[in-house]
Amino acid sequence: MPGLFRPYPSPLFSRCGIDLDFPLLAGCLALLGLGLVMITSASSEVAAVQSGNPLYHMIRHLIYVAIGLGACGLTLMIPLSFWQNMGGKLLLAAFGLLVLVLVPGIGREVNGSMRWIGFGMFNVQPSELAKVFAVIFLAGYLVRRQEEVRESWMGFFKPFIVLLPMAGLLLMEPDFGATVVMMGAAAAMLFLGGVGLFRFGLMVALAVGAVVLLVKAQPYRMARLTTFTDPWADQFGSGYQLTQALIAFGRGEWFGVGLGNSIQKQFYLPEAHTDFVFSVLAEELGLIGSLATVALFVFVTVRSLYIGLWAEKAGQFFSAYVAYGLAFLWIGQFLINIGVNVGLLPTKGLTLPFLSYGGSSLVICCVCLGLLLRIEWERRTLLGSEEIEFSEEDFAEDHPPLRELSR
Repeated sequence: MPGLFRPYPSPLFSRCGIDLDFPLLAGCLALLGLGLVMITSASSEVAAVQSGNPLYHMIRHLIYVAIGLGACGLTLMIPLSFWQNMGGKLLLAAFGLLVLVLVPGIGREVNGSMRWIGFGMFNVQPSELAKVFAVIFLAGYLVRRQEEVRESWMGFFKPFIVLLPMAGLLLMEPDFGATVVMMGAAAAMLFLGGVGLFRFGLMVALAVGAVVLLVKAQPYRMARLTTFTDPWADQFGSGYQLTQALIAFGRGEWFGVGLGNSIQKQFYLPEAHTDFVFSVLAEELGLIGSLATVALFVFVTVRSLYIGLWAEKAGQFFSAYVAYGLAFLWIGQFLINIGVNVGLLPTKGLTLPFLSYGGSSLVICCVCLGLLLRIEWERRTLLGSEEIEFSEEDFAEDHPPLRELSR
């Protein structure tokens, strides 16, 4: 299989060998490794009772990691021009999947939400794909209509003709967290794409108003909003999950109780290996381990933003907007998940990128990593620059210009 891609420019088959942005790769691999360790620890008790094998979730997560790394490698071989040309089709595919997941018999209901499409032993979460496809489509739109976006109201509002129906489908699942993350990333991309401050401020005001209406429209959302401000008022009811998470943070103190020694994971804290894995991490590794993990997240996201900035300076605007969008998807999920775990935000089911248990989220995070690494490589080799044109002869392995670009 790799031989099929070898004649084409790729950071995996350059004259320098594997030519990747190793700081970003190392940061993400560190998060993947930490996630595997914490999921093994956080899920052992639940897995032992449910399946008889304490390593059941660890083995499945290891399979997801292998699939994710394979998807990352495949993404590295695909030029950014392919994604730019396929933006509209990918968006249609996202809409199709979001509709299918709502169809009874196709979509799988878990904990009252229709968010998954089942394929045998594995579930696919369309919202994870939809967020990335929305970023790719919006990046292409910003390149095609850059002046219109900056100068006119119509160019500013056109993307929302597409994004708002997608947000509506996400809310029907319901997946409020994914909706907030996707729309937040879209808003950040528009701002970095040159939207004026007045129009951006108006968009933020409308978004805040919409969030308030959505919260008031559903009683369970209002209950979560009122509960998180004082979870101890109903610590055995609606505030149970948050109080148990806060107990985990309190038990961790400075250096933690030790890896594998968490008490809260023993059926006190629900979803300990998925949405609340950071609470178990805080209990076992303490404040120092928690801050080190947050520092890793900050490094990865800041590095991703810098990759976008470097691509923009090189005139590769589609790549730059994709990098910005992916970085803000990660930032949104980091902030919401950790905010929920520490009680700064209402309880919301949203995975922590690279760390939480969940196949779709992990694989898509690895695909995003592959896209960012490809963007950084194309920026260094000038492969995606508008000023440089390539012919089929340039893709030959022994062609001199390609050797120069790959150095």
